[in-house]
Amino acid sequence: MTTRVVVLLSGRGSNFKALLDADLPVKYTAVISNRPDAAGLDYARRQGISTIALNHRGYPTRETFDEVLAKEIDKAGADLVVLAGYMRILTKEFVQRFEGRLLNIHPSLLPSFPGLRTHESAIAEGIKVHGCTVHFVTPTLDHGPIVIQAAVPVLPDDTPNTLAARVLEQEHRIYPQAVRWFAEGRLVISDGLVNVRDSDVSQWVLATP
Repeated sequence: MTTRVVVLLSGRGSNFKALLDADLPVKYTAVISNRPDAAGLDYARRQGISTIALNHRGYPTRETFDEVLAKEIDKAGADLVVLAGYMRILTKEFVQRFEGRLLNIHPSLLPSFPGLRTHESAIAEGIKVHGCTVHFVTPTLDHGPIVIQAAVPVLPDDTPNTLAARVLEQEHRIYPQAVRWFAEGRLVISDGLVNVRDSDVSQWVLATP
């Protein structure tokens, strides 16, 4: 049975494009954005994928918005919900509703540097290795069972922009891998840790500059 995926995004959707380019064994049943002008919605329409624009500003509370969002996801028949640059904090109730089938990608090697401005923080701290993480979402922001990570060096002349670009390349590598593993039924969560069944691919990818 083909895994049905709903993508949530707030901007251009570069990770969504990387997922499409990877030709994964999934069916994208909807792309939803909290920003009606998100470029990712236009891209999805051009690919013939159903799109839904839900402007969060039109709802009185975060809980009200997330309830409407969850109903749209359910109507789309999602087996997996993929956050691809979705820039809203999800309510506890929403996360629990989709527990075990809600994936996110974060631009740091979690648990280091959760939240925003990760590249600035990495440079300011003087760390030598930075990267990105695909993880299952839990109610705690930017935490949850880690599926796969990729590491890149922090170079002496890096700026937040150059470092972000290098990390983004790795995001486009590991997010499709994580979704493929999910679609193949190979991700097993036990005691807060993720194991990949029958995998000869490391859950850690070390990239060169």
